Amino acid sequence: MVDKRMRQLTKLQNILFLTGGLLMVVGAGCYAFLLIQHVAAIVFLVGALLFAGIQIQQRYDGNSVVIRRLRNIMTMADFCFVLAALLMVEEQFGVIRGLFAGHGDAYVTFVSLTYGKWVVILLIAAILEIYTMHRISNELDKE
Repeated sequence: MVDKRMRQLTKLQNILFLTGGLLMVVGAGCYAFLLIQHVAAIVFLVGALLFAGIQIQQRYDGNSVVIRRLRNIMTMADFCFVLAALLMVEEQFGVIRGLFAGHGDAYVTFVSLTYGKWVVILLIAAILEIYTMHRISNELDKE
C-alpha cells in the first residue's frame, strides 16, 4: 500500500536518485582503492549532489512528529554526504589547502583537520541514512 502522506518521486527523479547513489558508490570505491582518484572524487561529488538534492525534494505531508524528526535527521545525513564529497575533492585537488601554503602552522593544522576525514563523515551519513530509512518505513507502516 502506498502512503499518500509521503510524496512519491517522479520517474525522472527516481532515475536521478538511483544514479546519484550509484555514482556515490562508484566514486567512493574507486577513490578508496586508489583508482583514478581525481575522476573518482568528482564522480562522488556529482553523485552526492544528485542523491541529496532529490532526497531533500521528497516531502512528508502527514502529522507524525516522529517521521518529521526522522526526515530532519535524513536531511542532516544528506548534508554529511555532500560535506564528505567536498572534503574528498579538497583532499584530491587542494583548492583551499593552497591558501594556507605559506603560513606554516596554519597549513599543518588545516591538513590535519581535513585530510582523510571524509571517510568518517561518509560513515556517519551512511549510518544515519540506513537508520532513518528503516525507521520511516516502520512508522509509515504503523499509520
